[in-house]
Amino acid sequence: MGRLVALAAALAVGILLFYSGARTPEPLPASASGQVFSAGRAMADIEAMAQVPHPVGSAANAAVRDRLIVRMTALGLSPRIQRAIGQRYEARRSEAFGALAPVENVIGVLPGRDRSLPALALMAHYDSVPGSPGAADDMAGVATALETVRAIEAGGTPARDVMLVITDGEEAGLLGAQAFFDESPLARRIGFVLNMEARGGGGRAAMFETGEGNGGAIDLYRKTAPRPSATSLSVFLYKQLPNDTDFTVAKAHGATGLNFAFIGREFDYHSPSSTPAALDQGSVQHMGDQVLGVARAMAFAQALPRREPDAVYGSLFGLVLVSYPQAAGWVVVGLIVLLLGFAAWRAQRREPIGWVEVARGAGLSLLVLAACALALHLTRLLTGFGFGWIEGRGLLARFAAFEVAMALAGAGAAVSVAAAAGEGRARITGAAAALLAGVACSVLGGDIAGLIEGGLVAVLALAVFGRPARLPESWLGLLLVPLAAAVALQVLAPTTAHTVAWPLLVAVLAAVVLDLGRARSLTSWAITAALAAASIAWTGELMHNLLQGLDVPELPAAPIWLASLSVWPLAWPEDGPKFRRLAPGFGIAASGLVLALGLRFTDPWSPRHPAAAEPLYVIDRDQGRAFRVSPFAPDPWARAVLAADGGLVQRHSLPTFRQPVWAALAKGAPPSSPSPLVLLHGPGGALTVRADLAPGEQLDLVLRADAPVGPVEVDGKPSPILSQPGQTAHMSWQGPLRAMAISLRPPGHGSLQVQYARYSPDWPAAASSPQARPVDVMLWDRAGATIVTGNYNVRW
Repeated sequence: MGRLVALAAALAVGILLFYSGARTPEPLPASASGQVFSAGRAMADIEAMAQVPHPVGSAANAAVRDRLIVRMTALGLSPRIQRAIGQRYEARRSEAFGALAPVENVIGVLPGRDRSLPALALMAHYDSVPGSPGAADDMAGVATALETVRAIEAGGTPARDVMLVITDGEEAGLLGAQAFFDESPLARRIGFVLNMEARGGGGRAAMFETGEGNGGAIDLYRKTAPRPSATSLSVFLYKQLPNDTDFTVAKAHGATGLNFAFIGREFDYHSPSSTPAALDQGSVQHMGDQVLGVARAMAFAQALPRREPDAVYGSLFGLVLVSYPQAAGWVVVGLIVLLLGFAAWRAQRREPIGWVEVARGAGLSLLVLAACALALHLTRLLTGFGFGWIEGRGLLARFAAFEVAMALAGAGAAVSVAAAAGEGRARITGAAAALLAGVACSVLGGDIAGLIEGGLVAVLALAVFGRPARLPESWLGLLLVPLAAAVALQVLAPTTAHTVAWPLLVAVLAAVVLDLGRARSLTSWAITAALAAASIAWTGELMHNLLQGLDVPELPAAPIWLASLSVWPLAWPEDGPKFRRLAPGFGIAASGLVLALGLRFTDPWSPRHPAAAEPLYVIDRDQGRAFRVSPFAPDPWARAVLAADGGLVQRHSLPTFRQPVWAALAKGAPPSSPSPLVLLHGPGGALTVRADLAPGEQLDLVLRADAPVGPVEVDGKPSPILSQPGQTAHMSWQGPLRAMAISLRPPGHGSLQVQYARYSPDWPAAASSPQARPVDVMLWDRAGATIVTGNYNVRW
């Protein structure tokens, strides 16, 4: 019973420690001292500028721009507007992607004492996606920048210029940032960038990305940012992911800096629910505290942080940041080896260690990892929500409950492996349970991935279960696997090695204190429980971030596995009835599975978290037909909208949609709609594709050429699209645009296929408007828009 009490205490304290570290700070009121950051003052700007959606080119965005001019003028920043046609291109294998829109960046400067010094830039974007007011993304960043400049100014004249770069067109493809760094002379004066973003509506603000050579910047961040939240793991992961922010453009132009964002309350990301009232003001306070701390230090310093080799760093419980050079990671690994070697040597002196049993322990380590992954996969599928941004929104609406279910299932699996190993005789039952879980995953998920996972767990169970294992050897073997992983990461990706090394170091300290499980003193077990609680709290933050950031259910198995390294002796079965020894792990896991089923069979939607609906009116000019369309499975209200003309709602493959959509044929002939494109043939075989777009309109183009097309220009500027025969180019243009053109000069014969889709913000006048919505349904993204599609084939 003593170990069970220690396990319960470690779990309780670890969860409380994690929760206290994950909480956002109390927002300071507008009456707070002028020297500090006040979320109350920042919220005044958010409430004024995030009332309605304001995508690039819209009248609402122009109103936000005007408000920015007024605010920056009041701060003495002498704001100016950079107007440009923003263009950005990216090539991926046989495809090229491009975006274009007119942008209006708003730039202001707080003059410093020495204007020849490189400037500090505070950067955020003021446009939103079409369907969201953007209170978090990114009006929270804009307001944070304004309040940060005000606080700096309140402290006197800074040593260097502080530049406020509020970009336009970020949501359309980082277009404002691209135009600024490509064209503005002010961009060449910037020495350091602090960018502010959001991918949710709450949570602690993380410093998740840096420029190259971040050693000096991290040292300054460590010294100046209160309640830091950062890890060098995120910098490594972000480089591997296809996500971009304005900071991506700054880095591509050689700038260095820090990138901040909060990602909690992800239901509100790019959602109509992202309103000032729904925004967590504590998130704004946390971002502002960090940004102001760093910005103030840089603004008043004579020198900016030097570029030094990337550092290894991570925050501890939201209190402090620990950082060190990459080479120092070998010191941490060496300390782990020494402590683990000492623990093994001392245990060997008391009683010979069975190295075959140590090998079994290493197998148990792999089994814990695999079993946790299987349990998490099954739990995710039991919720009944699909994978995908729209499909999984029911989980985002109740993310806290989902997170608890996943944590319980994973922790229960880990505790069960420890109990079964100590109990023995679990080879057949363990393998059978794994196969049953794998089959359930495959049935629920419609693929064989779960069955493969279940088969792997079954093989490991057959290999390592059997006669009762002994705690010292099993714990020693358990620790050897993460030691190998830490060494591998230190060699291959040293800025990520601390993710394994730090919890492993805590576990090895516990192994020394507990004499690999042989100690009997209450003090030793209390210290071990305390170390386990610290490990649970730290790895809990990693699990929390993985669950929020990526819908890959197996990934959180890694932090649960790392926590198990310290929890292992507490989960080891004590003497007593078999049921009592196995019940804790099975009970914890079962609680998670039951909670997941509860999410499956209860309604997630409410006025605060409404279901998403996106009814569209699609006119296929080539076929002479019109459809009422939903890109994703319609709820009852959206289905009624689709069927309003009497058409049958069913899956259709329609132009411009990559996947089949739910659609019903609209009544009568489609409304008259002219083509948005004009094709012009010029002298010397020149070919021009031209378009005019009104404010609020968008034109998506897909171009394929079967022969070289020669130099390509877009808006008179060279473009990399169609650089190779057979390449597919995807272009997205946002209005207002006049006579915007793609110009080709093919050297020989060939053909060009052009597929277009023009989005207009309203339904045709002749089509009946959608009926009144229930309060638990919201219009998503471009809901209510008309899309006109068609094709051209041009030969030369």
